[in-house]
Amino acid sequence: MNATRLDEDFTSSVHVYEPHRNGLPRLRAYFKALWQRRPFAVEMSRASIRADNVNTFFGQIWLVLNPLLLACVYFLLVMIIRGAGDPFEENVERFVYLCSALFAYYFHAGCVRQGASSVVGGGKLLLNMSFPRLLLPLAEVRTAFFKFLPTLVIFFVLMLSFGRPLHWQAVFAPVFFLMLILFASGTAMIFAAMQVYFRDIGNFLQYMMRAWLYLSPILWYPDMPLAHLDNLGIPHWIMHLNPLYSMLGGWSSLLVHGEIPPLAWWIAGGIWSIVILILGTLFFMSREREFAVRL
Repeated sequence: MNATRLDEDFTSSVHVYEPHRNGLPRLRAYFKALWQRRPFAVEMSRASIRADNVNTFFGQIWLVLNPLLLACVYFLLVMIIRGAGDPFEENVERFVYLCSALFAYYFHAGCVRQGASSVVGGGKLLLNMSFPRLLLPLAEVRTAFFKFLPTLVIFFVLMLSFGRPLHWQAVFAPVFFLMLILFASGTAMIFAAMQVYFRDIGNFLQYMMRAWLYLSPILWYPDMPLAHLDNLGIPHWIMHLNPLYSMLGGWSSLLVHGEIPPLAWWIAGGIWSIVILILGTLFFMSREREFAVRL
């Protein structure tokens, strides 16, 4: 009697397995869950920072020394290429500009690299927990931002140490940095989804980010290639095909030179950041229900 009842209880539940279909989830419910789970992303970011020893004394020193030493290396490279005949004041300005652009670029590179591996690296979380997967790359963006903050302090210390003035126009620099955050977030989402299908994306990113550094206004001022474009009869807007041209150029020009960037830089940076953020979000959300199967 009891055995029969137990058998009926066991067979009373019916499990239906439907084939997987890609597509966007219900956006309102998804973003509501994303907002409610934001403490989860914060804790993941804090765990990543603790794992990298960023919250320790020597960890923070190395976090600053690494990009600062790279800035010195690149500065020596530029000096060797250009020659050592420039005045001291011009060399100081060039070094400060290089630091401002390079620190911001390494924030962008950290978002893309760590964000790209966030889904593959969080495989166990995906298999054992239910949460919006978009939290994974966004947590890495938060981690990269808090790693960037100490370098920003060092930049202003360098400015004051070399006697460079602090321009009032610098109050507009956060606008370009916000564009950089949005663009880096969208790029991180795109590569995070792609790496689920193509695991070698991480190796490709190393070379892509290095080439992107040389193509961006970091080792050179944004106005340097314009004269060559004029000689070749090429319009200036071609430079804005590189999204970082306007974002890094505007950021560094405001901080170092105190110059308000042209309107085209504001428009190009805003369009690139918003478009890539929307495309990256939609692409990631449309594929995330397949991540657990692929992992």
